[in-house]
Amino acid sequence: MELARDDGRTEAELLLAQLLQCPRAWLVAHDHDVLEIEARTKFFAWVDRRCRGEPVAHILGRRGFWTLDLVVTSDTLIPRPETERLVELALDQLPMIHPARVLDLGTGTGAIALAIASERAHAVVTAVDADARALAIARKNAARLGLERVRFLRSDWFSAIAGETFNLIATNPPYLAEDDTHLAEGDLRFEPRHALASGPDGLDAIRSIVATAPFHLSANGALLIEHGWAQGDAVRTFMTTAGFAEVGTATDLEGRERVTTGCWPG
Repeated sequence: MELARDDGRTEAELLLAQLLQCPRAWLVAHDHDVLEIEARTKFFAWVDRRCRGEPVAHILGRRGFWTLDLVVTSDTLIPRPETERLVELALDQLPMIHPARVLDLGTGTGAIALAIASERAHAVVTAVDADARALAIARKNAARLGLERVRFLRSDWFSAIAGETFNLIATNPPYLAEDDTHLAEGDLRFEPRHALASGPDGLDAIRSIVATAPFHLSANGALLIEHGWAQGDAVRTFMTTAGFAEVGTATDLEGRERVTTGCWPG
């Protein structure tokens, strides 16, 4: 695996800073220091793993997301900046001082649920995932961050929350097509396929979520779905057909359609 020079330097600095338990800025001020043999051996072992394609997040066992430092393993998706856009949109719809019931579907590391809980002390947050191993990581992250008031349930989408309704449902579901060539490239090779791909067109999970969400939304409740950059038209059609109002799509930092939202009429 080849990296652009800047990317390679940044990743090497991240690995070395973690190894030495120091900020990256410290490395610049000590760039002529010599590593001890044990540290040097471990560092070059990490570099070798990265050169063989293993994600930096897996090597370090963590990834920064929002303002949080999350434990990451091969049992979960690696949290990405695009999903921070979903968190921003969710927070825009959640009042600071009034309670609200929030559901994170397919929580993985717990990134969305924990980011929302960290910003909205009055929110009652539930996070679900069908994978028990992912839930174990999410619970570990909640404990590390002191956000144990988040409720975690093992659930195939809505299966374990029958009869419950929420003011806001947020989700970053699998949205790649089963034969998408990207699944064999880069970091995606090391992430759980069931959390990445969903049916021939990548939209099976989103179809299911949009069809079922109205039964779990309170009056004027919001549904927010992260999706692929070329799927905005399809997701808007799903929501409009299902009866959602105020359907629209927000773009990510690169100007690509990334999160579609809709309001369930009261």
